[in-house]
Amino acid sequence: MTGPLREREDAHTLLTAEAERARAGGGRLVLLRGATGTGRSAVLEAAAAHATHLGLRVLRARCSPDDIALPFSSVLHLLGSVPEFADVGPGDDDRGSAARLWRLLRSYADESPLMVAVDDVHLADEASRRWFVEAARRIDRLPVLLVATERSQYDIDPRPAGLTHALSPSVVRTHTLAPLTDDASADLVRAAFPTASDRWTADCVRAGAGSPLLLHALLDDLDGAPPPTAVPRTCAALYPGSYPAAVSWWLDSAGPATAEVARTLAALEQAERTERTERAVRAERAASDVRAVRRASAERAENAERAASAERAASAERAASAERAEGSDARNTVPVPFSFPLPDPVPDPESDSCTDTLTEAAHEALPAAEAATDALAALVADASGADPARVTGWFTAMTRLGVLRPDRAGRPRYAHPLLRDAVLGGWSTARRQDAHRAVAQAMLRRGDHLDAVARQLLGSAPAGLPWALRVLRDAATVAARDARPGDAVRYLRRALQEPLPDDLRQRLLTELGSLEYASADTPAGIPRLAEALDLPAEPRDQVRTAIALGTALVGRGEVRTAVEVLRRLEGRLAGHPDLARALQTASALLSDQDQTVRREAYRWLTDTAERSPELVGASGQALLVRYAATAGDLPAQEAMRRLRTLLTEPADPLAEPFLLGTAAAVAQWADELDEAERLVERGLAGQHPSLLHPMEQALLDTRWDIAAARGAYATLLAALPEAGRARRTGGSPVNADAHTLLALVETGRTQQARRLADTFDLRDTPDSWELNRFLYARGVLRYTEGDVAGALHDFLECGRRQSARAVHSPVVTPWRTAAAECRLALGNAQEALALATEELRLARVWNTPRTTGRALRVLGRATRGRRGLELGAEAVAVLRDSPAEAELVASLLAHGRQLTAAGERGRGRDHLREGAERAERLGSVRLLTYAEQALRTAGGRRTTPAHTGSGSLTGSERRIAELAADGRTNTEIADLLHVARRTVETHLTSAYRKLGIRRRGELRGVLDD
Repeated sequence: MTGPLREREDAHTLLTAEAERARAGGGRLVLLRGATGTGRSAVLEAAAAHATHLGLRVLRARCSPDDIALPFSSVLHLLGSVPEFADVGPGDDDRGSAARLWRLLRSYADESPLMVAVDDVHLADEASRRWFVEAARRIDRLPVLLVATERSQYDIDPRPAGLTHALSPSVVRTHTLAPLTDDASADLVRAAFPTASDRWTADCVRAGAGSPLLLHALLDDLDGAPPPTAVPRTCAALYPGSYPAAVSWWLDSAGPATAEVARTLAALEQAERTERTERAVRAERAASDVRAVRRASAERAENAERAASAERAASAERAASAERAEGSDARNTVPVPFSFPLPDPVPDPESDSCTDTLTEAAHEALPAAEAATDALAALVADASGADPARVTGWFTAMTRLGVLRPDRAGRPRYAHPLLRDAVLGGWSTARRQDAHRAVAQAMLRRGDHLDAVARQLLGSAPAGLPWALRVLRDAATVAARDARPGDAVRYLRRALQEPLPDDLRQRLLTELGSLEYASADTPAGIPRLAEALDLPAEPRDQVRTAIALGTALVGRGEVRTAVEVLRRLEGRLAGHPDLARALQTASALLSDQDQTVRREAYRWLTDTAERSPELVGASGQALLVRYAATAGDLPAQEAMRRLRTLLTEPADPLAEPFLLGTAAAVAQWADELDEAERLVERGLAGQHPSLLHPMEQALLDTRWDIAAARGAYATLLAALPEAGRARRTGGSPVNADAHTLLALVETGRTQQARRLADTFDLRDTPDSWELNRFLYARGVLRYTEGDVAGALHDFLECGRRQSARAVHSPVVTPWRTAAAECRLALGNAQEALALATEELRLARVWNTPRTTGRALRVLGRATRGRRGLELGAEAVAVLRDSPAEAELVASLLAHGRQLTAAGERGRGRDHLREGAERAERLGSVRLLTYAEQALRTAGGRRTTPAHTGSGSLTGSERRIAELAADGRTNTEIADLLHVARRTVETHLTSAYRKLGIRRRGELRGVLDD
């Protein structure tokens, strides 16, 4: 596709004037200079056509590098086409040959005015170039216009001096052809495609890079695909391929050194762009999750408003009903045994926002851009073997031409992806891989971040270089530690392409399989782990692989297969008792997901411990303590004594996580929450970020259980849904789902809770302790919805499954008390009494305030009468010193109703008011609603508590807030109080909300008020 010359009027005017001067008898040399593709030849052709029109005779020559070996070849091309001088050729004497050719030119000039057009004079042989220079000095009195075009472009390898460097400015007129402006390029695009949109036109302009050559070639290729078809971003979408051919010619003209730099830059940019694209995809997924959360929040707010409207509409009726029911037995009103608050958005307790001024940003922008450009130039130079100063100059020159354009950081980038792809098109796959390796090595030498170096190695071919393998492994470790399993997987897959010994390949396969499974690529993860287990390796590495494979198989529901894998390896470890014990412990822990396999595993573990305790080890003994605790055979104090003793014994690093995780779970059941938190954090800190381990999720489950026991509801609601999505396999509910369901119920979001419950079809769900936990949570939801019979079914099914697993103690799920309350609501007092009595018996064995107080509360309601009042009062007294605030609230409300029904209305209202105030502080919408209803029934009303201000803080909140106000960090506070950092954050979050502040610096002022 050809078109009119754009923005070349100055050149045309100059050449026209010089042609008229030649007609008048005065000659001159006009040199047209410009970069490759700026249209020098087109301007020369237009000048020749115009000279012919004016009556000048035109002699043409196009110089070529093929003729450099023959002296005066360019001049002969110019003059040898005239028949009467066809036999004239250069002799051995260059001076004589030049004189003869000069006389030949004068003969032409004697006949008529001449225009001598020499294209690409920079490619002429040296003798011809000297002849043209000498002619320029002598044609001022001849009717000869000598017009030559010369490539003038900054290249990596410096070019020889130009044609006119030795000429006086008086004998030559030089005109430089600038690249096309964006406006001129846009005019050319619109002339070819009148219907093109502004965006499509701008795309073409950027791909044309200010070069008439590239732009016309692109428009030729796009002729069959006019808008609205998008401008391609790769050369593969172009036909017939004029554009990539033009780019290739442009690079060839620049020389091999420039082409190497240009393609190295393109390869580097492509790798970075691929990374940005992947990050954008991840960011979009995250943004999609945020949008979903916001939609859910808006829906919750709408539901809450509807519920509030319904509450206001029914308020009068409830008040009247309460008066009629005054003094009656409120046996059908059942407080839900758990409570969680609404999460409020508050700022990070450790962060203070600060922004730079616009003036500072503007002041720093230019130096930052220059530094970024220099750093990139140094990298490209190092990778391509070029001079850094020349690379920096080339960047500047190409930016002025329009080939490169600065990005937001000021670094030069190709003006369009299509241009970058065309530049890379001249390289084979092997050459591109070599470039990526060279860039990676250059980045490593200058100390770039491991991630950046590893990303370049992803595009390189395996070479067996020790540094490359080391970089990939280290980058994978960092990515796994930073919770970027996708990046870690890519690095390890590339590392496995290198030549590796079997033992190293085994370790990398174990890490890769673990990460693939953790990043939801389960089908790829398990075969890799199985392959790793078949490779020869050190026994310790084999144990790590077997534990990872067993964890993955259990996650897919293959519990028996997982245990068999561990036992097969255990049989080959006769000489390694510590490793065999670690496998035994892992087998017992993994068996928790299947009640049949669990019975077998713990029977074997128990028998072995009785015969030879040393064969079980500390971690196995800890599991037996946990087993006895859940079976209802051991009190909490004794369990903790045994575990603390076991924790003091030396433990193998492979077995220690089992010991810590088991001790943390039991400590949480024993209401030793601070100790449980410390054990959880210690256990998680020791987890290898690249290896699957069953205790990692167990520790996370315990952390969430601790948060629920503490009443750290904002933390629960913020963390649990994402945790549930991350772990869920095969549609089965997990511990996180159960906690979320309870939290939604207790914060009044029953519709959302119902949608979550309906997500799971429990009919074909495989057996697990997590299913039992979810059954219990669904029973709470059903009771709240008024489906008492359905709730009773869930509670009893939970109990049946727990009993089949020999889990009788209420430390995990208090299904008996929940079922007893359903029996009371259905009028079956005797059955309720039997359930509550059995629960209290088991609770007194374990003997912690939480389990005992809950059982006393329900037994008191089932017993009724004076004995019922005594049991209710005992429940409140037991729970006063317990960290289980929700259980205390429920007991206060239940005992308040008992006292009211017994005629002790004053004392009853006091209990109800205290319960209401605590429920509000706790954030339990459900318990607060129940308390207010009970108060109205008792003929009282709430006093207005201090919901805000320093008076509303709990003791723990005030203590932590005061330390924060003194300037201590969250970590320092956690160490000082021997609690987890997460606990500090939770208390500060609650304190900020109550105090109405957003920054740490505001604490002192409001605490002193």
